[in-house]
Amino acid sequence: MSKKLLALLGSPHKDGATGTMLKYVLQEAEQQGWQITSINLYEQNIGYCNGCRTCIKTGNCVHKDDVQEISRLIRECDVVVLAAPVYWANVPAVVKNLFDRLLGVVMEETKTFPKARLSKNQKYFLLTACNTPAPFSFLYGQSAGAIRSMKEFFKTSGMKYVGKCVWAGQDKQVMPIRFEKKITKILNLSLIHISEPTRP
Repeated sequence: MSKKLLALLGSPHKDGATGTMLKYVLQEAEQQGWQITSINLYEQNIGYCNGCRTCIKTGNCVHKDDVQEISRLIRECDVVVLAAPVYWANVPAVVKNLFDRLLGVVMEETKTFPKARLSKNQKYFLLTACNTPAPFSFLYGQSAGAIRSMKEFFKTSGMKYVGKCVWAGQDKQVMPIRFEKKITKILNLSLIHISEPTRP
């Protein structure tokens, strides 16, 4: 049984809150025997989308940069973990730009609703962090905005949501124990019903 996990870090701070959570995910996933690919988006060559929409027809972007490899990895993985902090109640620009560049990879247009190009057998879970303390981070739309943006991308792709961790507040020296338990639970849940092939 294939267990491929793609980890995407959308933060400029490797040791920040989202980076710390992602490191724990990778540690747990390695112990469970996952095949892991980890990518720091800030270290990739990812040009801006020019809105030509060629990818909608072909499923591939016309730009030849690191998005080509990320596209392949997303198509082939069983689980995607996206770790991105909250910037102005949304995701950082590098993450939004990736979403724009992957438009035709994850969906195709029809006369009615977009048609997913990925598989419902593939799963995703989300990690985010913001300085606004809970529950105000959610009530005022800070973490909620970032989570909504990430969910919209993956939902359109056809992948199945299995959970999230939101680290709110300014005290981020040590990751809360509850996150460790939740991450382990989510990884275990992600193993359920993984089948071959992941593509529809």
